[in-house]
Amino acid sequence: MRLSKFNELMNDEFGAEYAAVLLNDLVLGELGDVTGRQAIKDGVDPRAVWLAICRVNQVPPERWTGLNKTTKNQHAEE
Repeated sequence: MRLSKFNELMNDEFGAEYAAVLLNDLVLGELGDVTGRQAIKDGVDPRAVWLAICRVNQVPPERWTGLNKTTKNQHAEE
């Protein structure tokens, strides 16, 4: 997963401010007791970090792939 997609998912699910707090302060046991920021810095795939954050915060699995956003072109065709 690209870091830009990771950031989009975080912001969509938690809001930009809380997403930043989670990324910097939440220690993720399943990733070796490091924060999400440290895990990414250490080379962990952002997808693994995203999923770990989802599990800790009890985000329903149906939202793990992100919001179903309609693009401008799709919306214009409706």
